This record gives sequence, structure tokens and C-alpha cells, in this order.
Amino acid sequence: MDRSRLLLYVIPDSRGGRLSLVEQARLALEGGATALQLRHKEASSRQLYDEALVFRKLCDRHGALFIVNDRLDVALAAGADGVHLGADDLPLVAARRLVPEGFVIGASARTVRGAREAQEEGADYLGVGAVFPTGTKEDAVVIGPEGFEAVCRSVTIPSVAIGGITERDLSGLLRAGAAGVAVVSAVVAADDPRRAARRLLESLARIAPKLP
Repeated sequence: MDRSRLLLYVIPDSRGGRLSLVEQARLALEGGATALQLRHKEASSRQLYDEALVFRKLCDRHGALFIVNDRLDVALAAGADGVHLGADDLPLVAARRLVPEGFVIGASARTVRGAREAQEEGADYLGVGAVFPTGTKEDAVVIGPEGFEAVCRSVTIPSVAIGGITERDLSGLLRAGAAGVAVVSAVVAADDPRRAARRLLESLARIAPKLP
């Protein structure tokens, strides 16, 4: 897949408080997010589908990649670009049999072994972490920058760093091999999510061309 579409991967937070998921998504995209993931574990299937339709339109408007977390059925029904699957979701091999050509399947990984297995089973990209402690996932296992780099270097598919990432971490993560960063709080919890996304994207775009 096109690695550049994973450069700034924003995940709106259903527990975000003052802004709805849709409003978070709109502001992140206006700030330049290149990919958006719909993650709303508390939603009913119908609510998630309705949100997915809105996300689809927003991503089309801004030329961004649209991924649905966990729910392959909703992703397919809403015409998403792909799905992101965790260890407890539908197996990658089974998902690959059900999707059309060009449909993106992402997988979560935090170990070299898990990353290699996901690649072998057909993942198009990996979400790797948590790289740093994060308040958005209480049970997250922190692997640190060294753990991220080990996973990243063990596969040939793009790896996206996730977990507690801020602007000061971008250079090190890109040097470690990250195709991009996935952020939640750094954008959607900011006072101005549009501006926060724009700052991150500008920093990423400035750093990436300087790398060997």
C-alpha cells in the first residue's frame, strides 16, 4: 500500500468529552490527517454504521484513508478503505478471504513474532505499540522506542507507531522506520484539534525528507 497515506493517522475518541466523534474527525481532517480510524466500542452496530457513513464522506472530501476498527462487517457495509484488526478480532486470513481487492487490512503488533505472523497472514500495515504510556488504553503494554524499532525492522510492510506520541517523538520514530504515527489525544484532546493536526503533519513532512 501507499505508505504516505499512513503518515498522520488520527483516531477520534468516543470518550473525548466536548466534541463528538464526527466533529473530532472533521477537525483532524481539516488539519491534514492522512488517515482516520473509526473506533467506537460502545456503539451499537447501527450507530457505528451511521457514523461510518459520515466518516466515509469526510474522508472522501479530504482524500484521506478511512479505516474501521475491529468491525469488518461495518467497514464493508459503509464502503471503508479498510479495517484494523486486533488479536481478539476476526483472524487476518479469514478477513482476507472476505474482502475485495485493494481493501486494506491493518493489524496490531507489539512483538517481533506477532509482527511477522501478521505479515505472513496478509496484513497490509501494522499498528505497533504502545510505544509510550497512554491514557487512552488502560491495559496497554508499553514496548518503548527500542521495542518499536525491533518490530518495525522485522517486517517489510509499513509500521505505524501508536501510544502516547507527541511532537517531540516524531524524529526518533521516523528514524526507527515508522511509516507514520497514530495519535489520539495529541490531536483530539487539544484545545484546537485542527491546529494540532496541522502542526504534527508539518513536522512529519519536514522530518521525513531528511531521513536516509
